[in-house]
Amino acid sequence: MSKDTSPFFVVSSGRSGTQMFEKLFAGVCDVEMHHEYLCTHIQPVAAMYSMGLIGREDVLATIRSLHGAAVEYSTKRLWGDSSNKLSWIIPELNEVFPDAKFIHLIRDGRKVVSSFFNKLSDEIYDDRSVDILYKYLGDPESNPPPPPEKRYWWRVPYLEGEADERFRAFGQFERIAHHWAEVNSVIKRDLSTIDPSRTITVKLEELSTEPGVLKGMLSFLDIEYTDQLFGLLKRPHNVNKPLNFMLTDDQKSKFEAVAGPMMRELGYAGTDEYVVSY
Repeated sequence: MSKDTSPFFVVSSGRSGTQMFEKLFAGVCDVEMHHEYLCTHIQPVAAMYSMGLIGREDVLATIRSLHGAAVEYSTKRLWGDSSNKLSWIIPELNEVFPDAKFIHLIRDGRKVVSSFFNKLSDEIYDDRSVDILYKYLGDPESNPPPPPEKRYWWRVPYLEGEADERFRAFGQFERIAHHWAEVNSVIKRDLSTIDPSRTITVKLEELSTEPGVLKGMLSFLDIEYTDQLFGLLKRPHNVNKPLNFMLTDDQKSKFEAVAGPMMRELGYAGTDEYVVSY
């Protein structure tokens, strides 16, 4: 890998501010920042690996050919990718890039799930795409693999006993809640095996309202803080529908049943669902 460019990765569940990093660092001259770099290449690989359908060597080869080549040829001091797709392959990223830094970006699960469900509903865990993926997994000889579009390649429990049966009974909202809880659990688990000096956890709610939190994250990357950078965080990014959707009572009940433990683990217990200002 390049001796002159250091990689860093922002991992999350998605809908947590990851695209914001691309805009945040667009004006920082020594940073090359990406959002979901080569998504159609990496997402199917990460999903298949998380379901046990391909081996570790396949993932390592993909990372080296994609992110490895990009870092090698970058002319910047830092090369970053903020992508929920990478959340499933953190140990493999760490093997290819043993000096890489990782930022775990967290957001209140109620807002994440609401955003996915109400704003990107045809892109994540819709009934048709999940059915197509399960049919392919169940009989790959008779069913061709889905195309590498986002909608088809979200991890589903497969041949996992009770977890498999429970997930298959979920509706779309519950599948998304399950994703938020599971992927944050996987991120926490995998980052715990990496030198703490190369990892940091940041809540979006604090990053966008407390200058000290941004200063800490920028210091972690050895980037100078400016008020202008903090100003970029004042308004939501990647907004295709500038509307705030609060959970219904039924959704609150379903969310608690699926993701309540992770909410408490991440420190959101007892907090009210907030309104996003656009």
